[in-house]
Amino acid sequence: MMSTENIIIAGFGGQGIVAAGRTLAFAGMTEGKKASMLPSYGPEMRGGFANCHVIISDSDIASPIVSKPDVLIAMSHPAADKFEPLVKPGKTMIVDSYQVKDREYRHDINVIKIPATKIAMEAGNVKFSNMVMIGALMAVLDLPSIESMTEAVISFLPKGKEGLLPLEMKVLTAGMELARQKTE
Repeated sequence: MMSTENIIIAGFGGQGIVAAGRTLAFAGMTEGKKASMLPSYGPEMRGGFANCHVIISDSDIASPIVSKPDVLIAMSHPAADKFEPLVKPGKTMIVDSYQVKDREYRHDINVIKIPATKIAMEAGNVKFSNMVMIGALMAVLDLPSIESMTEAVISFLPKGKEGLLPLEMKVLTAGMELARQKTE
C-alpha cells in the first residue's frame, strides 16, 4: 500500500526545529522512501518563529509544502495556535506540554501531550527536546525505524560530538515510549 505522511514541526528558533526535520527526512530516505524538507524561520537565530514541512512518501512528492498535516509537532504556544487549524480531522497533534500549557484543543484530532523540554532537561541537555518529539512522532507513525533514525542522527552529529549519540537515542526512546503509553 502506498503511503504519504505530511508533517509540520513548529516552534521557536533554537529548539532544533529544522534539525529535527532534516534528520527525519534523512531517516525516511535511508529506508528507501522519497522525502522532502522545507524549513521556514525568521531572521532571528533564537527565539523567532520556526517551522519545517516534512513529507515522507512511497511515491514522488509534487510539492514540499504541507497544507494539511497528518501530524503536527507543536513545541510552542504560537506554533500550536498557528498550525492546529490545519491538522486533518482524525489525525494527530503532538504538543510539548512543558511549553504549551492551559490551552484547549480541537475535538476532531488526537492530541498527545509530551513534556519534551522537561524530559530533555532531566536527561541533561534541553537542546534534545526536539528528539523527544521525534521519538513521539515515530511511535505515532510507526516510521522511520529506530535503525534508520540512529543512522540519520549519526550522520548529522558534528565532528567531536559523537559522544552525544547515547543521550540523543535515550531521549528519542523516551519520547517513543511515552507516546505509545498515551495512545494505548
